[in-house]
Amino acid sequence: MRKLNLIFSSLFLLAAFVATAQPEAGMPSEPGKCYAKCLIQDQYETVTEEVQTRAASSRVEIVPATFETVTVEELSKEASSNLSVVPASFETVTVEELAKEASSILSVVPASFETVTVEELAKEAGSQISVIPAKLETATVEELAKEAYTVLKVVPAKFETVTEEVLSQEAYSVLAAVPATYETVTEEILQKEAYSTLSVVPAKYETVTEEVLQKEAYSTLSVVPAKYETVTEEVLVQEASSTIERKPAKYETVTETVQVAPASTKWVKKKADKNCLSANPDDCLVWCLVEQPAQTRTYTRQVRVGCDEGYTDNGDDCTRTTEIPARYETRSYQKLVSPATTNSTTVPAKYTTRSYQKLVSPATTNSTTVPAKYGTRTYQKLASPASTTSTTVPAKYETRSYQKLVSPATTVVEEVPAKYVTRKYRKLVQDATTTSSDIPAKYTTRSYQKLVQDASTNSSEVPAQYATRSYQKLTQDATTNSTEVAAKYSTRSYKKLANAASTRSIDVPGQTKTISRRQLVKAGGFTEWREVVCERDITTNLYSRVQQALLDRGYNIGAAGVDGVVGSATKAALVKFQKANNLPVGQLDYETLKALGVKN
Repeated sequence: MRKLNLIFSSLFLLAAFVATAQPEAGMPSEPGKCYAKCLIQDQYETVTEEVQTRAASSRVEIVPATFETVTVEELSKEASSNLSVVPASFETVTVEELAKEASSILSVVPASFETVTVEELAKEAGSQISVIPAKLETATVEELAKEAYTVLKVVPAKFETVTEEVLSQEAYSVLAAVPATYETVTEEILQKEAYSTLSVVPAKYETVTEEVLQKEAYSTLSVVPAKYETVTEEVLVQEASSTIERKPAKYETVTETVQVAPASTKWVKKKADKNCLSANPDDCLVWCLVEQPAQTRTYTRQVRVGCDEGYTDNGDDCTRTTEIPARYETRSYQKLVSPATTNSTTVPAKYTTRSYQKLVSPATTNSTTVPAKYGTRTYQKLASPASTTSTTVPAKYETRSYQKLVSPATTVVEEVPAKYVTRKYRKLVQDATTTSSDIPAKYTTRSYQKLVQDASTNSSEVPAQYATRSYQKLTQDATTNSTEVAAKYSTRSYKKLANAASTRSIDVPGQTKTISRRQLVKAGGFTEWREVVCERDITTNLYSRVQQALLDRGYNIGAAGVDGVVGSATKAALVKFQKANNLPVGQLDYETLKALGVKN
């Protein structure tokens, strides 16, 4: 047979073994079943009852005083009148006044000249070895003389002079003739006849300053506003009333003890008598009937004591009435002391100074005589006849200048196209040779300026100049408009007592508490024969099912859990289950198995 807990087996099969060895009278005897004497416990039932923890009473509910808002209309500012100023009005008068007196302008007509041309000896006749000079052809190139630009009638365009070196004649070699030599004879010749010039002396003016009316005198009105004084009075804000203060009554806690289980007795197995002569120890066990004291439970309840000093007992509460005096506040309003008036102030007329140009002396002319101009002229007089020498003539370069635009003109623009000049230079075609020939005298033409008409003047009249001037002319002096200002009223509200404070009584039910107590139904403390599981039916599987049933019901079967071994923790849990369910204690009886739901 599998290994079992011998102690637990002995406990459960003790009665069966004893019965086999020494049958007792009254022991059940049914073949195939096992019986044992089991300890029968006292049987109790739980009785629930309500006990009063606080007696029924009444409480006071305060109904506070109510107020209604009463609105009254009161004077806040007395009636008065407002004065508004209508300022003086002016019209603008425009007059035409002399700004500059009439005069005349003299314009100069300058002297005019005609050009007279005369032929004069430039070089005396002589003989020479004439050089057939190198042949040059004229190559014409068009070069920019002045860039295009815009001309402003008022501010002319600005130009800068750009100078560059250009080829004027290619290099070539010449048979230089040593020409006849001449001496220069200088004589004075007329270039321009004498004439006179006229310069204009413009008319002279002096500035005359005078005082003229700019704005006529007028008067202004300033308003002196109405004056008020603040009057203060006391007005009712809230009527007198009373308040009722409520305070709970005083209670003291009284503690009472009630019996929840009566006194009882139970059987307790004690050690065997040492003088017992039986070989079986179980025959010497002593059962003692022990008295169990009654079980009690303590609870508390509230007992009314009374009210504090100054409070009146009012049912379940204590009340005290306090009088509230009427409330007043001060209010202010504006009282008219003096009505609005006006002050009149005279504003003097305004004058301003104006200036105009007064003619002092009219325009005249000054005449200046310009003497005739003479210049020197030279011509070549033969000194020695010509001869030849051969020299190389290098190419010639010359500098030319043209006008380059620096900044364009502004204001009114007139387009001026770029200027181009045709420049010719000598290009070598055939080198020089010599021939001998007579050179006739050379003559040149000369021009000079011959006076045609002397300078004179033209006179044109300049009319006087006038300017318009405006000044302020009074059309209506300042006046006042009076506007009536109605008295001002404001609404004021105050609290009027509608219902004085009062109290009303509300019933407060007593407080109870539910307590449970165990009441003895059937006394125990004795043993009875009960059918138990026979040894042949006690298996590990049975023990495991018993352990699982105990575990499902919340009993602690030990750390090992469901292992099919009934140890001390499982035994204690089984006894605890039997006691809790009024079952026989100490045996694995069928009644216990049924209560656990375990089928054998």
